[in-house]
Amino acid sequence: MAGVAVLLGSLVQGAAGFGLGLLAAPVVALADPGLVPVALLVVTAVLPLLSVARERAHVDWRGVGWAVLGRLPGSALGAWTVAVLPAAAIGAGVAVVVLAGVAASVLRWRPRPTPRALLVGGFVSGVTGTATSVGGPPVALLYQHADGPRVRATLGAFFTVGIAVSLTLLAATGQVSSSDLLAGVLLLPAMALGFALSGPLRRVVDGGRTRPVVLSLAAASSAVLLVRSVWG
Repeated sequence: MAGVAVLLGSLVQGAAGFGLGLLAAPVVALADPGLVPVALLVVTAVLPLLSVARERAHVDWRGVGWAVLGRLPGSALGAWTVAVLPAAAIGAGVAVVVLAGVAASVLRWRPRPTPRALLVGGFVSGVTGTATSVGGPPVALLYQHADGPRVRATLGAFFTVGIAVSLTLLAATGQVSSSDLLAGVLLLPAMALGFALSGPLRRVVDGGRTRPVVLSLAAASSAVLLVRSVWG
């Protein structure tokens, strides 16, 4: 069950730049709650490397730097919540904020990846990504007006660094075990297959559909996170 969820999530993320956490986290948590967030973070740490390798010429490295700078304290807060607080409360709060951002974008807000916005987006992504494995929407919203290759490559570079930070902080707070890491490794073949199948879907997204896809995935991710947080 977890493998199929990771395959589908990797297929979506390979095409849109994020979405693995959206599709896989609820199913993986249902299969075994102990697999979230660490085992799933292992998978989400490897997948972005493939995205960057495929479209590295399109990475906005300046934007990645600002977002990672914001993610550092956000990841620390996320690791702290995993250690001492229920992730449900912070997950619900982040979900509401992202849903509000999606609604504002649909109406009239035109976010841009400025240094200040990327710092905030990176911070929020660090909190929710570390605590719940769903960290894509806060930064993805800032790139909703960019083309598909730029979104995928930039988010891939951001996730590569940010998730490594999250795993390091979780390990430092005693939240990572060898069984968690092994479970993550066992899910990697499903991730690789999903990414390999994402090529045709990537062309569909790039055909003028990047912004609708980003907004839809951000809204869906936040809705799933909110439901998980409120109703468990």
